[in-house]
Amino acid sequence: MKKINDKMLKLYFQPPCHIAKRDSILWWKAWIIRVLSVIAALIVCGFITVALTGLNPVDMYLTMIEGAVGTPRLVWNLMQNTAILLCVSLAVTPAFKMKFWNIGAEGQILIGGLATATCMIFLGEKLPYPLLILVMLITSILAGALWGLVPAFFKATFNSNETLFTLMMNYIAIQIVAYFTLEWSVPKGSGTPRTLEFGQLPTLFGQKYLVNILIVALITIIMFIYLKYSKQGYEISVVGESENTARYIGISVKKVVLRTMAISGAICGIAGFLLVAGTDHSLKSDTSGGRGFTAIMVSWLAKFNPIFMILTSLLIVFLQKGASKISEVYRLNSSFSDIITGIIIFFIIGSEFFINYTVKFNKKKGDALK
Repeated sequence: MKKINDKMLKLYFQPPCHIAKRDSILWWKAWIIRVLSVIAALIVCGFITVALTGLNPVDMYLTMIEGAVGTPRLVWNLMQNTAILLCVSLAVTPAFKMKFWNIGAEGQILIGGLATATCMIFLGEKLPYPLLILVMLITSILAGALWGLVPAFFKATFNSNETLFTLMMNYIAIQIVAYFTLEWSVPKGSGTPRTLEFGQLPTLFGQKYLVNILIVALITIIMFIYLKYSKQGYEISVVGESENTARYIGISVKKVVLRTMAISGAICGIAGFLLVAGTDHSLKSDTSGGRGFTAIMVSWLAKFNPIFMILTSLLIVFLQKGASKISEVYRLNSSFSDIITGIIIFFIIGSEFFINYTVKFNKKKGDALK
């Protein structure tokens, strides 16, 4: 009798449903959920647009599309920005897959860009153009790798907090770049960034961003193969799952941490090289443009898959470009475009909950007592 009463009491307070983790989900079902989340976000944004501005949501979305891909120049600009964001996302992915929380991509980009700018200024007139480009690339890779190795060394040796360490190194890099930007400004001390004429990446088929896009495409393919099929990629996965398991099967965790962060920093250095030599042709303390933090979201949304990162990077940049056009055309302040972008990204991130978890309804009280 007591057991029956306890069971009835438990059923009385039992919620109608509960959340359970999915074992797995087919990839196409996951993408359907993501697409539906974007549609839901657009509907919500439509209501908010009408409520706040009285504008027609359809016209606003058409303006967003026009602002992102309305002309060939805008299309190339979209592809260029997508490529740079993708490059940074690829850089942070190995570290995050290893569960090393590298929040320092911003600083690693800036240090790579600083190395590139230094070569352009001091070696630009002294080396043949092909050799100069090669020296710039190698220097930026080494600078970014070194900046990534510093927190990795302290993590692997003293088990320091890599999140705070890499974050603080961002501020150090920003101040170093700010100092040299002021030193190299024209006229000196004015704060106006110096235009770097020697060592700019070449124009291919009339498109100045094509070299950037091709380099990032190559890095994407290499990173996909590296993470999925190489021994080192397997070691990264094992260390990320369990360091104790990695040690038990003979993997040197310290070696994997140092190697992976060197790779992560090196690719960030390449991003800095592409920004300074291929896009801006100057160096500023905001050259990275917040991509180091945005890349974290891109990497997680794509489940550390370099191929899926292409789509997520494209979506983020598309929203940013389109939202800016809305503010320009309808003379709204940037806060409104940030609201629209934030809502859409919130829904996309929220869709991951329904991909990883499912809602299950509990049995009715009468059925459970039978």
